[in-house]
Amino acid sequence: MSFAPLRVEWPEGKTFAFSVFDDPDAETLADSEAIYGFLGDLGFRTTKAVWMVGPIREENSPGETCANPKFRRHCLDLQSAGFEIGWHHAAPHSSFRQETIAALDAFRDCFGADPSSMANHYNDEAIYWTADRLTGWRRAAYRLLSRGRDRRYFGADPESPYFWGDICRERIRYCRNFVFRGPNNLRECPWAPYHDASKPYVQAWFSSTEGANCASYLQGIDEAAQDRLEAEGGLCVMYTHFGHHFRPGGELHPRFRELMRRLSGKNGWFAPASTILDYLREQRGGLHELSTAERATLERRWLKEKLFHGTS
Repeated sequence: MSFAPLRVEWPEGKTFAFSVFDDPDAETLADSEAIYGFLGDLGFRTTKAVWMVGPIREENSPGETCANPKFRRHCLDLQSAGFEIGWHHAAPHSSFRQETIAALDAFRDCFGADPSSMANHYNDEAIYWTADRLTGWRRAAYRLLSRGRDRRYFGADPESPYFWGDICRERIRYCRNFVFRGPNNLRECPWAPYHDASKPYVQAWFSSTEGANCASYLQGIDEAAQDRLEAEGGLCVMYTHFGHHFRPGGELHPRFRELMRRLSGKNGWFAPASTILDYLREQRGGLHELSTAERATLERRWLKEKLFHGTS
């Protein structure tokens, strides 16, 4: 089931809100310069997650890191222009607790504050990931239907050398969790941002729209999706990796250009993810505490999409 979309009075008379949370997997400096230059020119201000340190062990993903001075300078320039820099764990491989703390300290030294938002990468220190995103029979069902493809993550396990849950709770406000196909995140999850007592090491969670690669991004924000988002007065935080096929042959995908130009012409609030989540939190008079019934409904909705449609 879907919920009746929550209506929000957006600032400055805007009729809906839109952002992007971009994970750094496979993204080069050239990719980032081209895409963020284009988005910035259109008036978008979104969230770009980074790996703060370069690999010291075998990488599990390609992608630029802030160990490259040119890339770090680029990210600082984006921050100065109004984009948000988020967290995607310390490095493109698993990091032990002290490595994560050191990387967060380096992030704060570089960008002036701890990251406000994060998204898990498939490192051992991922927090409440795969089956642990769920509770009760839904967790068991996920593990059964994954047929052994599900692996464990240890960011919330105090007995693990990868544990950093207490640090996450102390230093990061928002973590991305469930991803849905619909363009209006407030239709699928009207409580965001919310706290979930079953996952005490995360301050607050938010949901996103599926757009992990260029093809799914273009589908998630096509003309019909844009018009629906606008009509419902909703919120869309696109989940994506701008390193995944947004620049075929070294040029921005023409359909991406077309759709983002169209979207930029609408009366939307195009702000970083944390800015929008802070606004929602303020409008509601504080952080929503997810009830047991709300958790069950949200988990069922995502589990169905994950198993039958492959959402992230």
